[in-house]
Amino acid sequence: MRIIGGKYKGRIIGVSRNFKGRPTTDFARGSLFNILNNTIDFETVSVLDLFGGSGSISFEFASRGCPSIDVVDLDFHSLKAIDETVLKLGINGLRTIRSDIFAYLKSCRKKYSIIFADPPYAIRELPELPDRVMRSALLENGGRFILEHPKEYDFSGHPHFRDHRKYGNVHFSFFRE
Repeated sequence: MRIIGGKYKGRIIGVSRNFKGRPTTDFARGSLFNILNNTIDFETVSVLDLFGGSGSISFEFASRGCPSIDVVDLDFHSLKAIDETVLKLGINGLRTIRSDIFAYLKSCRKKYSIIFADPPYAIRELPELPDRVMRSALLENGGRFILEHPKEYDFSGHPHFRDHRKYGNVHFSFFRE
């Protein structure tokens, strides 16, 4: 897996041999960051990456100059691989946090400009995730929540829903505080 844009473009992202996730495809990541590139100043936003997995989304944010990125995942091996890539590339401002995502949403008091979540598609809490994130008060005023999800979910009726994009089998729903 590689970083597709920014300062670290083309650099390889190391993943754990035990990694069982479904990383966001290069095509979907590129499309997502094309949207964001036209609407945000990467050098001024703070990012929370929930279900960090391979770290590919966080590395894209870091490559584009985001000064503060928190990656939350429960899997020790995934976070260790992310930390190793951070050291190898010399990235500043990217911090890994080993925690249950739902416990983190309840306990964290920090504010973020962007929250991204790519949960395992099979988790039963996936339909509740937009409500849980929006109720957590972790988003700054005007902040964005981006949820990657399978086609079976339609969040267009959610009061904070703003947009939906589909790239192959990858679906992104965008929410705004």
